Amino acid sequence: MYSLVRPLLFCLEPETAHRCTLNAMRQLDRLGLAPAPARAPAACERTVMGIRFPNPVGLAAGLDKNGEYIDALARLGFGFIEIGTVTPRPQPGNPRPRMFRIRAARAVINRMGFNNDGVDRVLENVQRARYRGVLGINIGKNFDTPLERAADDYVTCLRKVYPFASYVTVNISSPNTERLRRLQGAGALDALLSVLTAERRVLAAKHGRTVPLALKIAPDLDRPQVETIAALLRKHALDAVIATNTTVTREGTAGLPHEHEAGGLSGAPLTARATSVVRQLAQVLAGKLPVIGVGGIMTAPDAREKVAAGASLVQLYTGLIYRGPALVRECIAALCGK
Repeated sequence: MYSLVRPLLFCLEPETAHRCTLNAMRQLDRLGLAPAPARAPAACERTVMGIRFPNPVGLAAGLDKNGEYIDALARLGFGFIEIGTVTPRPQPGNPRPRMFRIRAARAVINRMGFNNDGVDRVLENVQRARYRGVLGINIGKNFDTPLERAADDYVTCLRKVYPFASYVTVNISSPNTERLRRLQGAGALDALLSVLTAERRVLAAKHGRTVPLALKIAPDLDRPQVETIAALLRKHALDAVIATNTTVTREGTAGLPHEHEAGGLSGAPLTARATSVVRQLAQVLAGKLPVIGVGGIMTAPDAREKVAAGASLVQLYTGLIYRGPALVRECIAALCGK
């Protein structure tokens, strides 16, 4: 059905189409008209970060920033759902238009800018959801928080989401918040992870459970930078690394409409670059902590390639825009040996 609807959606401005699609899915779910996802066989289960995932295919952060559509998205059969990025205070993000399709390249450029309703409102949505599966919550800093105080924002979010998250992702790699990627530098990252892991110890004692922490990194890193980040992940005993966010390069889009728009590029042009970072991380980490692969998964073979490169789990986003729900089923089947 999605192949029939997609031409109509692609006539709309991308952000409008995004909202229309999610609202329609939510309405079908509320009316009981959405099909229940097929139960994945036991062979699909993966234990990663100490969490049992019913299958290894998840939803990447960014599609449901405010946790408004968790139940509807769960109908697609994901093994886990990640919402966000959320910030301590609500913020509107960058001015529209801020999302652009590059159809010939099966790509999207976005400069959303962490638009979200703030962590308190997001958690109200989480508590209303019926979903009881694996839920990741992706946290970031407000755009107007100085970089030297970024840790305060991450700690605020960590404290609030901790009781509700299966795992928490620390997003320091969006290209759409000014200077945010500087937190991937060795000194800044060492300091940030030190603060967050210390706070997690306090929260674990308070709540009686340790919530895994994952770090989401950019694809635009060289090998020495990847090695430095990997060393810091091990030093601070993080539980996973998510590779990758969107890229600021424009490989594969030369001469196409919107190629010069500012923002992060996702979709097919990112596939090889993201997979390369997954492979580098897997080599350097040598099984000491898992890698979650995301970026340019447009087909089932793309998902298999991420796993072959060393990913324990994968996440989808832009592929859903171009392929629809069938992509979820195909990736599950490919990774579960069906």
